[in-house]
Amino acid sequence: MLFPVRFLILASSSAGNSAYISDGSTHLLVDCGLSRKETFARLEANGVNPHCLDAILVTHEHCDHVSGLPAIAKFLKKPVYLTQPTAAALETGKEAAYFQPFQAGAKLRIGSIDVQSFSLPHDAEDPVGYTFQSNDRKVGICTDLGYMPDSIRFHLQDCDMLLLESNHDLEMLKVGPYPWSLKQRVMSRRGHLSNDVVSQYILDDISPRTRKLVLGHLSEQNNFPALAHMVAAQAIDRRGLSNLDLSVLEPRQLHPFIEI
Repeated sequence: MLFPVRFLILASSSAGNSAYISDGSTHLLVDCGLSRKETFARLEANGVNPHCLDAILVTHEHCDHVSGLPAIAKFLKKPVYLTQPTAAALETGKEAAYFQPFQAGAKLRIGSIDVQSFSLPHDAEDPVGYTFQSNDRKVGICTDLGYMPDSIRFHLQDCDMLLLESNHDLEMLKVGPYPWSLKQRVMSRRGHLSNDVVSQYILDDISPRTRKLVLGHLSEQNNFPALAHMVAAQAIDRRGLSNLDLSVLEPRQLHPFIEI
């Protein structure tokens, strides 16, 4: 009997990003954008002992993904996987002793979980997304990207669960409070995905195997959870994906455990 893969999104927004994934044997933390205290509190509130964590994976060096990394890495004393350019971009202390650099696109075996990294188009040094495979299950984490190149669509094929960015509504962003330079950055091919881009991805490419889609990294100024949900749900209906369960992660909030 195969054990379920469990996926817990601790947070996904510009205020902090972190997720936990486990197949029952290996326990991984992806990004450390919350403080050590808050990260561990959210894990423990869901029955996860932080001491069980086997490794940390980092997507890129922006502070909403690594602000808690020094304290968490020094406490756990476990491997931290990240690309070499990402490691070089960090202001590091003693936590650097646990760094295990790899090249973007590399496949890693961490305990019982196969981890595939892939490059993301984002304004960081060497950002990556990840898929995780174990027990014939596949989970994808794909946020902080400006568009969806074919390479990413390939890596997200056959995901059973997927956390995907749906950062902004384009019209809200255009008329919103951001300065024009920041609006240009968000809308660029190294910025963030809009609701409409996510909708088109659902229509064109999301795998019929995907049973759970979580939309995350929503802008608090340029999006509404209900709006992101509506746009994606319409695409799901048009595609006829009746078995696809959709949810939207409120900024700063924790998503309930997903098991598959």
